[in-house]
Amino acid sequence: MNTRDKNKRRNGFTLIEALMALVILTMAVAGILLPFVSGATVRSVGNRRTLAAKLSTDLMEDIVNTSFSSIVATYNGYSEAQGAVKDLNGVVFTDTAYANFSRSATCTLVYVDQQPGTDPAIFITAIVSVSYLGQEIASVTRLIGDNDEDTIFKSWTFGS
Repeated sequence: MNTRDKNKRRNGFTLIEALMALVILTMAVAGILLPFVSGATVRSVGNRRTLAAKLSTDLMEDIVNTSFSSIVATYNGYSEAQGAVKDLNGVVFTDTAYANFSRSATCTLVYVDQQPGTDPAIFITAIVSVSYLGQEIASVTRLIGDNDEDTIFKSWTFGS
């Protein structure tokens, strides 16, 4: 074999060399793209939590703005199924961002130790939970007091 034939064989890459270069290039590209993919996932979770916080506070504001005597009857056991979450006007959200959310509320009367059993409750504990795909991601708890000053004064009068 002459020198010219040897040089012809050495020009270019073999199939094995090309495959190894491709594997190394793929690993390098994956290493570069991984932070971007992770960042997008974190951003998506953050957006969901922000929407969940908004949905929970919106429902809690509805509860607080309801007449004290009607809160437990209206909101205890209240729930909105996944994809049927309503806005403040009672209209179901049509935006796809809200499609996988659901929310529920529990409201219970609270009696304090010093309060005689015959007096009406002057506090209500309200809990609003928001779930995404069935997993709870936000919850708000609030103690609501009866705004009727006569009731509050009467209930908190101590002594004889």
